[in-house]
Amino acid sequence: MTNHPTIWNVCGRRLDLSRRGLVMGILNVTPDSFSDGGRFANVESALKQCRQMVAEGVDIIDVGGESTRPGAEPVGKEEELRRTIPVVEALRAEWDGLISIDTSKAVVAEAAMAAGADIVNDVTALRGDEGMGEVCRRTGAGVVVMHMRGEPRTMQANPQYENVVEEVRGFFEERFADLTAEGLAEEQLCFDPGIGFGKSLEHNLTLLKGLDQLVLPGRPLLIGLSRKSFLGKLLGTDGVGCREWPTVALTAYTREKGAVVHRVHSVKENREAMRMAEAVMGAQGTCLDWLQ
Repeated sequence: MTNHPTIWNVCGRRLDLSRRGLVMGILNVTPDSFSDGGRFANVESALKQCRQMVAEGVDIIDVGGESTRPGAEPVGKEEELRRTIPVVEALRAEWDGLISIDTSKAVVAEAAMAAGADIVNDVTALRGDEGMGEVCRRTGAGVVVMHMRGEPRTMQANPQYENVVEEVRGFFEERFADLTAEGLAEEQLCFDPGIGFGKSLEHNLTLLKGLDQLVLPGRPLLIGLSRKSFLGKLLGTDGVGCREWPTVALTAYTREKGAVVHRVHSVKENREAMRMAEAVMGAQGTCLDWLQ
């Protein structure tokens, strides 16, 4: 299925993603996220959602305390710490799976790692806070390096590219070189093209079509497109609920195109779609091994 072993080192865990991908479940502990803002804004409701995702087979739970939807306003570090750290601590106390902190602030990442997180998912690709690289290097965190043009508040204000696939690929190569030069291990790094982050509908579709061109040798590619607004534009509807099955369809498609980590709201449906795609991709001998 791949010419290079795809290994992701996450706080001492060696994850071999060469044949089987991972599902990252989204847990927004914010009042203003586009899909589920306010639903999981306290520890009790957040843990309930986590337990549901665990029951459905989630591999990673990604805890975020600051909305990065288009037009979102920044959140101060104290408020982000208040929202996220108690949830990370409580989740770690009852689950030994992988926990990700969705943040661009070094102080939040460091506190989350101390509370039991394993991965730092940074929409600024470790460029938004000069201390973030050192936190990730010292802790051995898995790192998600995402491409974003601009910032959440302004990123959808007429984004322009000459060749979006080539430019995102070039950005990945540049960040890979810079971060490894700063002392991060190659196998810590995972890359995300940032669907919907400073991209038009056409840019998003072009990236999905050329997704296989974005895979760096041996490095995992993460895709996050769950329930995003471009799906509604294609469907001609504003309803977030109408975006669920299109997300599932694209999970299967993007798995075949090389994405090995899928960041989604609904775990069960997307996990099953991913496993079906993997069964077809690895269809030699007995396919049933892929579905376990």
